Amino acid sequence: MNTTVVVRRMLTDISITPNSDGLPGIAQLRNVVGAVMTVGLILAVLAVIVAAIVWAFGSHTGNPTYAGRGKSGVLISVAAAAVCGAAVTLVNFFWNVGQSI
Repeated sequence: MNTTVVVRRMLTDISITPNSDGLPGIAQLRNVVGAVMTVGLILAVLAVIVAAIVWAFGSHTGNPTYAGRGKSGVLISVAAAAVCGAAVTLVNFFWNVGQSI
């Protein structure tokens, strides 16, 4: 047997899965990540409200710059909220895609 065949067989036998008991503090880290996600969602909602106010102010005063920035702010804030809310699902999806390769 040559060396490359041995290495290939060794690499195909490797099976690593996430271990939630491997390090101390994993439960606390999950709580911290959940709290950061909550803060991110709250800030995204606040940003939507502020951007909507800017949009309304710009439209009411006839200032297209403020109106355009308000519209952009609303769209960006909604996208940020969607990413914060879907973060776990996105990571799990790409983890499963990576495992199937």
